[in-house]
This record gives sequence, C-alpha cells and structure tokens, in this order.
Amino acid sequence: MTSAPEPIYVTRPHLPPLADVVKLLEGVWDRRILTNGGPLHQQLETELAAYLGVEHLSLFANGTLALLVALKALRLQGEVITSPFSFIATSEALSWNGLEPVFADINPRSFGLDPRSIESRITPRTSAILAVHCYGFPCDVEVIQRLADDYNLRVIYDAAHAFAVDCHCGSLLQHGDLSILSFHATKVFNTFEGGAIISPDAKTKKRIDRLKNFGFVDEVSVAVNGINAKMSELHAAVGLAQLPGMAAAIAQRRAVAEAYQRHLAGLDHLQLPDFSQAAQPNYAYLPVLVQDDAPISRDALLELLRGHGIVARRYFHPLIPEFQYYRSNASADPACYPEAVRAARQVLCLPIYPDLPLREVERICALICQAWQPPAG
Repeated sequence: MTSAPEPIYVTRPHLPPLADVVKLLEGVWDRRILTNGGPLHQQLETELAAYLGVEHLSLFANGTLALLVALKALRLQGEVITSPFSFIATSEALSWNGLEPVFADINPRSFGLDPRSIESRITPRTSAILAVHCYGFPCDVEVIQRLADDYNLRVIYDAAHAFAVDCHCGSLLQHGDLSILSFHATKVFNTFEGGAIISPDAKTKKRIDRLKNFGFVDEVSVAVNGINAKMSELHAAVGLAQLPGMAAAIAQRRAVAEAYQRHLAGLDHLQLPDFSQAAQPNYAYLPVLVQDDAPISRDALLELLRGHGIVARRYFHPLIPEFQYYRSNASADPACYPEAVRAARQVLCLPIYPDLPLREVERICALICQAWQPPAG
C-alpha cells in the first residue's frame, strides 16, 4: 500500500545546512551567552546590513515586535493610513500603539497603497502612512514620500515580504522613515522567528535598540518605556548559516516563477504577477488573479488544487477590515477600497520555494490549464 504524497504548500521553510548551524551553536554553548546582543547577534546585524545595502539595522525576535517598536519610536498619535490588503499584524501593531488605522485602496498592479487613495484619506488627525510592499512588489515610494512631505507625515514600510528587493535607486529598504522586515519561517530569509528595523541614521538605531531592551541605557538607567524584543543567539545562528545561500535560493525561486510564467502565459482571465516592478525582485510569492470572467472561480480552483494535494492560499482574504475587531472602524467601508476588495476576491497564491521541483510546477500548471478548458461534449 503506497502512502499519499505530502501536500505542497504555498511556502516551505528554506533551511541552511545543519552542520553550519551546529558549528555556530557550539560556540554559543562554549560562551554561554544566549541573548542580550551576543556576538552572533552583532555579527548577523553587520552581515545583514552589508548584504541588504543598508547602514543601520536592528534585529528583533520577530517582525511584529519590530513593527510595534518602529511605531513607538516615531512617537505617532492619532490616525495612520494603511492597507486593508495585508496580514493582520500590520493593523494590529497600530492598534497596540493606540493608533487608529485608516484604510485606503491599493494599486491593482503592485497591490501596494495607491497614493491617490492615500491623499483622499488624510485628515488633520493623520500622523503617518504605514504602507506594505505586498508580495515584495515596491510601493510607489517617490509619490508616497512627496505626499508625506506635503502633509508633514511620517512613512513606515511594512517590508516583511521585501527582503533583498532593489528598486530604481538601490535597496527598497532605504525608503521611508523606517522599514520593517520579517524573518519568519515562511519568508525568503528566515531565522525561524525574527525580524529587523532599518533605520536612516545612527541616532534612530540607538533609540530603537534601547526600546527593544526595556529602555535600558545602562545597568541603573532606563530612558524610555521599552519592551523585550531581542533576537536570541540561537536564532542569529540560523540566520548566519542561512545568509551565504541566499543568492542561490533567490535564483531558484526565480526559476520556479519563470516556469509558472511559461506554462500559464496563454490563459485568458488569469492575471500573472509582474516581477518587473522591482529592479531586483525576490520572488517571495506567486500571486495570480482569477478574474471574474474566468472559466472557473477562484474558490473552485482553490478546491480543485487542494483536492490534488496543492495547498494554495487566498492571501489576503478576508481583508483586514472584515475581521470582527476592525468592522467598527470608521474607514471599514468596502466602497473606499474597491481594488482591494477585487484583489481579495480574485487572488490565489501558488506554491513557490527554492526546492520546489519544476515537475511539480508543471503538474500544478497542467491542472490549472485543464480547468480553463471547456467541458467535453
């Protein structure tokens, strides 16, 4: 009796060589420095900053804590304009900081905030824009910055999907007042759990590093109301072992993405992702839009794929304002973000990760192409 093949998920954690992790962990055991900015933590900050092309990077225990601290560091108040088309943590970080999310619409090509919609949502209570580089596609950073300058607003980028993405002028992470990364197990680069904040200068990094360590200045002085958000040496070891293989891993992701593009390019009413939006994409996700006039609905295609062990995801569905906690939000009106509503109705993320065999991509695409064919007879 043969066992059923394992399901194929949208993402699969990319793991570094175990021997490399063990070697680093032996040093942790010898030193017995487990956290609090140990040598591996410091080394990973330095090496990641160099790899990403940024100067000031602070490591965190996870991306959500990084986002919480980033918002705290900017001393924001009132309303913050953000995306309804994101993971729930984007808005939860605002709520935890006592800020009111104001939902604007998205650009249908990039899935990031539409600057025209942002401007229409600005009020005297608006203090910042929290935009999302969704799926690793860059937001319209220059127009968003002009808006922020015109209205005296801060800009924070939820760049959880945007590890190693370059835009027209270098690292995408250099834009805005702060950019936040996630190193969760499902991300392009992972430390099992982890995250980071990219700061524009040393002074801001110093404040952020204090905030993530209870606000301590030294053993007897606390300067700010901080939190415990430090990355441990164990997680830093995973990151250091992971980093040398990142260029190859992203190249493998690209090969998978190109295979999807080849096999699905001829299907009408199926919108494929446009990776050319980034000067250097990271192929973090493979979102397709099953348009309303397609031969099969998005949800029917989801069930068809899952019936064959392919666990695609409606990512992001439902929209954040549709969750119970946010339904009473004053901006939770679908009429204000029709493109986000459409994307949530049509989007389907297909599996993409470095070691996904191309024969499995061909199988997935064959199932989708068959679903596009009219029934016989």
